[in-house]
Order: sequence, then structure tokens, then C-alpha cells
Amino acid sequence: MAQSSVKSNAAKEPTAAQIAEQKIYRQMGVTEAEYELICGFLGRNPNYVEIGVFSVMWSEHCSYKNSKPVLRKFPVTGPRVLMGPGEGAGIVDIGDNQAVVFKIESHNHPSAIEPFQGAATGVGGIIRDIFSMGSRPIALMNSLRFGRLESERVKYLFEHVVSGIAGYGNCIGIPTVGGEVVFDEAYEGNPLVNAMCIGLINHDQIQRGVAKGVGNPVYYVGPATGRDGIHGATFASEELTAESEAKRPAVQVGDPFMEKLCLEACLELIASGNLVGIQDMGAAGLTCSSAEMAAKAGNGIELYLDEVPQRETGMTPYEMMLSESQERMLFVCTPEQEEAATAIFDRWGIICKKVGKVTDDGRLRLFHKGEQVADMPVQELTEACPTYNKPSKVPAYYEANASVDTTRYEEPADLQAVLEKLLDVPSIASKEWVYNQYDYMVRTGTVIGPGSDAAVVHVPGTRKALATSTDCNGRYVYLDPEMGGRIAVAEAARNVVCSGAEPLAITDNLNFGSPDKPEIFWQLTTSVDGMAEACRVLETPVIGGNVSLYNENTKGAIYPTPVIGMVGLIHDLDHITSQGFKAEGDAIFLIGETNVEFGGSEYQASIFNVVEGRPPVIDLAVEKTMQNALLGSIQAGLVQSAHDLSEGGLGVALAESCISGKRGASVSIESTLRADAVLYSESQSRVLVSTTQANAAAFAEAIGKAGVPIAQIGTVTGETLNVSINGASKIAAQVSKLQQIWKDAIPCRMA
Repeated sequence: MAQSSVKSNAAKEPTAAQIAEQKIYRQMGVTEAEYELICGFLGRNPNYVEIGVFSVMWSEHCSYKNSKPVLRKFPVTGPRVLMGPGEGAGIVDIGDNQAVVFKIESHNHPSAIEPFQGAATGVGGIIRDIFSMGSRPIALMNSLRFGRLESERVKYLFEHVVSGIAGYGNCIGIPTVGGEVVFDEAYEGNPLVNAMCIGLINHDQIQRGVAKGVGNPVYYVGPATGRDGIHGATFASEELTAESEAKRPAVQVGDPFMEKLCLEACLELIASGNLVGIQDMGAAGLTCSSAEMAAKAGNGIELYLDEVPQRETGMTPYEMMLSESQERMLFVCTPEQEEAATAIFDRWGIICKKVGKVTDDGRLRLFHKGEQVADMPVQELTEACPTYNKPSKVPAYYEANASVDTTRYEEPADLQAVLEKLLDVPSIASKEWVYNQYDYMVRTGTVIGPGSDAAVVHVPGTRKALATSTDCNGRYVYLDPEMGGRIAVAEAARNVVCSGAEPLAITDNLNFGSPDKPEIFWQLTTSVDGMAEACRVLETPVIGGNVSLYNENTKGAIYPTPVIGMVGLIHDLDHITSQGFKAEGDAIFLIGETNVEFGGSEYQASIFNVVEGRPPVIDLAVEKTMQNALLGSIQAGLVQSAHDLSEGGLGVALAESCISGKRGASVSIESTLRADAVLYSESQSRVLVSTTQANAAAFAEAIGKAGVPIAQIGTVTGETLNVSINGASKIAAQVSKLQQIWKDAIPCRMA
């Protein structure tokens, strides 16, 4: 193979020949076969800069080389979808020339190493994805997973991740309106930190990250580049090990104040029209933004690295191209627009430096100190990474669980004690310790904040609102990936429906172990089958997301956790519904059918200390019918409160509705099922609803007419939750006592 015709002026860096002979590329995650492909594309051996650029662009984090064949299963179009996967974020029409922009992404490995900055920069990155589309961010969500809170290391990670999320969101002035937090030993050592951002935009303001117009200048915006975050994309594409601590420099450092300035300046630039294309420097930094912008336009880019603002001395081209320093953007304008564009950043006091130009040769060419130090084909960088259909194998545990009888457990004598224990489980308990650290009311658009089925944010200047939820039950997906995938989508949709919203679309974050293990790849492909089917039936296409693989700890892979970020449209503010009971005397209804389904339930895990069997079964057609009937009743003004039944079943849902509403309930149920199943089974497609007595008959008729099972089970009362089953009292608890247990669970463990 011929030697490189471009030079490296960093004497300490290995030569192209040394890279080949010593197989240095393997340390960057490039396989033998991939290296040969790269040599073929270049017609020579790559130098150190080039193999570094290829390694990050061909990492799983940037190329989706192990997951792209799986992701093609998702439905990505629909009548409301204005932009699907492929850009910084997806966009969905909400009428009146308005659209909602949203996306979710992970920062799992950085958060395991440096939890505050890992979480903070995850928030910063997803915010940039939203405003790079021309959209003003209006809300943040998150989905977090940790090991058990009894561990001091877990407490440390939990405390600092929450602090990092709060610190960034609060400083930049975007409300963190909701999310989910789960604790399970499956996530010990490898927490999941998934951040979601939602923005609003008018149709005519939508931007794309394209480098169009040969000869047009390329501008760098934001703080100077440092050595933080180098190889962050490849770091996210490998398993965490005992040596990961040594990679602490790969974790970026965020500055929310700078991001706020950058956000406002970029939105002003977009509004001015002095722009051709813009993209944030996220994973792989300057490399990914420049290569992707050129590729989408079918052009090339030349970058003059001496012009790149640098905050450290002696930075090499390799370091500048692979740095993931935060709060940076890349944009292209015409020569005629330059003066007006740069003046905007001058006013905001932000660095704005011309660092390159658009070319017509389809190459990414890098120049440093008067020499060309890299020359690579853009399309090959972005599109030619080989995709892998990894071997897939049904795990032995899955086959063994098929024969497990989850009803063999002896029913506890004291079902009220069970409820109290479930309310004390950190995954179920109040998350006030978390969200009290977030400013969820900033910008005054939050209608329903953290703690209900979904958060609700007002669309300014209209009678509309957006409901949003993040959801996934990793135990369900572990026990049956296809069924668990269906349930994840369905429950997220059910949450927004319970808030009075029409489900629109989803963004997903696929958190899995190593795809190199056939059993893990089977989990991934099978769960996507279930998710895709649910998206089709529920008419909620996937408009973007993120894949995070190689999430492993010393005991093996995490639970497969495909987190769903759902957004729904509330057509009128009068339709907004929350989970708390509203008034004494209101009728309480249970929608849906209860079966004995304990597999993967919180009852099974917390009371019997096992996770086994099969999860609940969901019929998506039944789910769709139920959601439509419930939403129609909410829009008709028949519903006082609505609360999805999920972890902990009916018992926990009743307690939560009582606690949220500061009222009691008197419930009487006749059933042929065992009492613990009535209270703690997690059967799907069920919702707890309250109505006024005046609307009770009309509500029951509307739901029944749709063919959905419904039963009036009680009334809202004073200060006690009383539940009897077949005439026998099972729960008689002061709501204040239940509330105290529920509120104290996390603070007591953190004390």
C-alpha cells in the first residue's frame, strides 16, 4: 500500500506506516476489515489524523453500524411528520403553521465516569440539537437508571447526575418538566442518563445542517476548542471496564451560560435569514459536523485548522478534529451574508471565526501550518461504514422463563403492608428529591410539572399544549423483548392520553449491552420488532433518537432498556387532565381488564425478590381502542382525573391518585381473581378514572360503547384509602401515612 501523500506535522504522532504495522487503529475501535476498506477509499494508508477521523465517524455512536439494519424496521413517516430521522431532531406538525421539535439522547458512559459533567453535557448536547433546527427549546425531560440506593457509589452517581442536570437546565433557563428514575441492580456500575429536549418552531423557520453553495464560507461559533472529549464517540461505543476511569479526560466540560448566549445568537441568525445551514458540534465534534454537512449537500469542505479557536497550546489537527468541547456550532452562509451574520455574534460576545469553505470535490480536506494534513472522501466517511447483521441467539434464560409459574407465590396475609412496602420502593416512591432541584416553572409555560402521568407545557399564544412522557420497563423487555417493546410505546402513549393529549410521535433511546453477544443482539432486534408494531398500531412514528450499546457491568449487560420519549398534542387547554382525585363524591372507574400477571412486576421483585416468567401481555388493538375512547371522553369534558396503571398495579395507582389529590377513596371490588392480583397485577391497557357523579353514567356509556371493559369501583372520600375485595377489607390506610412513606423513601436513603 502506498504511503500517505498528506503530511502530519505532529512529530509525536505515529506515521501511516507505523499505524499499519503496529495496528494502532485497533486501539481506536477500527477492525482489520474496516482498516482495509479505509485504505481502499484513500488509495493509501491513512495517517494519524485520518484514521482518527474515520474511527469516530465509523464508531457505533456516529455510524450505527451494528444497529442501522434494525432501525430500518421503524415506521418513520406519517401525515404530521415534517422531518424524520437524519437531522439534529425530528419535527411534527401541530397545526397553525407550528411544529414541535424533539429528540432524546444518552450520555451513559460519561456519566458513569464523571456524573456531574457527564449528565450536564448530555443536557447541553440535546439542547443544541433542538436549536440547530431553528427551534426554541421550551422543555427538558430525562430518563435515569441507577443501581440500588443502598450502594454508596450509586448514591454518589445519583446525586451528581441529578445535580448536573439541574445545574445545566436551571442556568440556561429551560424548565426540566418531568421524566422517570428507576433503581435496579441491573444498572449497577453502568447508569443510564437519557436527556430529551422539546422545542417549538414555525414551518418556515426549519433549518437543516447542509453545506450548500460551492465557495461559501464555513464558520465556527462558540468557545475555543480544548482537549476535553477527545474520542468521546468511540468511548461511548465500547464497554465500561476497570480501565475506564483512566478515560476521564474523554468526558466533556459544559458551560450553560455560554450555551445560553450561543442559543440566542443562533436563533437570531436563523431569524435574520443570513444562513445556508447550521449544525451543532456534538459527538466527534468538528469532524462529524463538517463531514455530515458536506455529505448532505453532496459537496466537500476545506478546513483551515490554524483558524480554529484553541484554548490550549500546541493542539494538533488530530486533537482539534476529535475534541468534543461543548457549546460549539458550525454554520455556512454566502459571502454576501457574512457581515450581517458575524455582526450578530459580535453583539452577543461570542467567538465567530471563518475556518473553511465549501468545495465541489466531495472531499474533507484539512490544512494546518501551510500543509494539507488530511484528505478524505466525505461520502465514505458518512455513508460507507459497513453495517453488520450480528449473530442473534435466543437466550437460555428466556426459554427457561416460559415454564415459570408466577402464581406459585403464597399470597401475603397483609396486603396493606405490601402496598406500604411498594410505596417505599425508590422506583415507585416520590421523586420530589429529584425534581425539587429542577426549575420546572421557568419561562412560565409549565402547566403540569413532574409527578403526574405526563408533563404538560403550554404552546404560547394558543389554546394548545404539549404533553410529554418518558417510559420503559426494562424488566418487561428482559423477560420478553417483543412484548416489552410493545408495552414501552403503549405506556408512553397512555401517559399522554391520560393528560388529555393525542399521541403524535416518539423519539427513542435504545440502551442495550454489547451487540457482539448474540443474546444481546437478539434482545435488540426483538424489542425493536415490538416497538415498531406498537408505533404502527398507535400511529406514533419514530422521528429520531439514539442508540447506546455496550452498556455492561461486571455481572453482564444491563436490562435491555429502549426508552420511549412520547409527545402528544392537547388541542384545547380545557382538556388538560391530571392523576389526582379532584372532589369528594366523585365516581371512581377502572378501565380495562385485570388478569393474574406478575411477571416482571414490582410486586414480584420487591415482595418475592425474583424477576422471572413472562411480562404482562398487551393487545395493541385493545390498547388503541381504549386510548381513543378515553381521549374522546376527556375531550367531551366527562373526566375529572385519569391515571395509567403501571408499576404496582391498581393498589399503587389508587394510592398515587389519593396522594396527588390530597383525598381518600372508598373502593369495593368483586372479582374471581386472588386479591393480590386484583391489587398488584400489572395487566396492560388499564386506567384509573374519576368523574363527577353527574357525568358517571355518560362516561360509563361512552367507554362501554367502544367495547372497552369498565367498572365503577368506588367514590372519592375524605382522608382514608379503603379497599375491600369480595366484601373483605384489604386496605384501610390514612392517606397521610401512605404519603409519608412515599415521600420519605428516597430522602431517607440519601441521608
